[in-house]
Amino acid sequence: MSPTLMVLILSLLLGIQPITTDLYLPALPALTEGFGAPLAQAQLTLSALLLAFGVSQLFWGPLSDRFGRRPILLWGLVAYVVAAIGSALAPSMVLLIAWRAVQGAAMGAAVMGARAIVRDLYTPLAGARAMSKGLSGLGVIACLSAPLGGLLSDLFNWRAALLALAVFGAAALAIVALRFEETLAQKNPRALQARILAQTWWTIVRNPTFVAFSALSIASYGGLFTFLASSSFVFIQVLGLSKTQYGLVMFSMSFVYVIGTFLCRRLLPRFGVRRSVAMAAVLTLAGGTLMAGLAWTGVHTVRAMLLPFFLFILAHGVHQPCGQSGAIGPFPGSAGAASALNGFLMMLAAFAMGGWLGTHMDGTVFPLAYGVLFWSICIALAAWTLVQKHGEPVPVASIKS
Repeated sequence: MSPTLMVLILSLLLGIQPITTDLYLPALPALTEGFGAPLAQAQLTLSALLLAFGVSQLFWGPLSDRFGRRPILLWGLVAYVVAAIGSALAPSMVLLIAWRAVQGAAMGAAVMGARAIVRDLYTPLAGARAMSKGLSGLGVIACLSAPLGGLLSDLFNWRAALLALAVFGAAALAIVALRFEETLAQKNPRALQARILAQTWWTIVRNPTFVAFSALSIASYGGLFTFLASSSFVFIQVLGLSKTQYGLVMFSMSFVYVIGTFLCRRLLPRFGVRRSVAMAAVLTLAGGTLMAGLAWTGVHTVRAMLLPFFLFILAHGVHQPCGQSGAIGPFPGSAGAASALNGFLMMLAAFAMGGWLGTHMDGTVFPLAYGVLFWSICIALAAWTLVQKHGEPVPVASIKS
């Protein structure tokens, strides 16, 4: 497979996550009103998806180590398309939440597979650069997702936005089926044995490099999720933007994220992973502090929310490639399991944050601002302590007996 094809495949597999979450965000308030559902229940359409996404990776990872990346990707993408159609046709909020959970579980195969593929093909440092290229493609998809979702919901309704996800899933399925070649050089026939699996997971979670980079990627995604889960209500209902205007806000955020991934590729060859992450954390903490400070002083405007978050999301473009690739770096023989655990922990934090937001959204900007500040502090602590101490991965052999 050519480098260009690999970037395309990684972009589609990684990009399935933001398009699944971002495309319907502009329609979320209208969807909530249409079903006459409470805000906490509406949050479950996102939180349940992400919890299922995280838990499913614990199964997809070992399955991919046993059977290979290609069959897992095919199974997952087929299920994703079916769940997307089910979500678009759901007659009630309860069934919508159920279908979104199935969709999240299927999405786990794609994202876990992409991370494992990077470890199959690259060393940890080269993997961070390859991951940043794939995440640049993710950023482009995210740029288009919210504006497209706002346009579809304005022209048609929220069901059209969810149906568009089936089209994206079908396109990704076609490319993987026709062009993707297996990247796992040696399958592990014991990967699904309960004792071996428990030993593998225990080896992974005890590894200090995994802990360090997982803490970074968890906190970075936690801040992003806080924005995703609350921003449509804050910008549309509190600050008075239209759905189309909100789509443009999300476009601008995603565009800055793409710039961050390019910045990552410029920093890594010159400074290495640990110093790059430490420098990016300065931007993160500045953005979170500024957003919370402006909210606390009563400056509640679109610019006061968005411009500080630009600093956060710019650094996110550095933290995610380094965090995700760094967490699986020590495990060339168990990349699927390590990727799965890292993804599960990120989504567990997101689910917990979604539950908190569902009970604390009070018609003001404070839950968003203070949530971003909390995760910004966590990112800085992880980047300046754990990653600096344990950021050099030492390869660990997979458990085979």
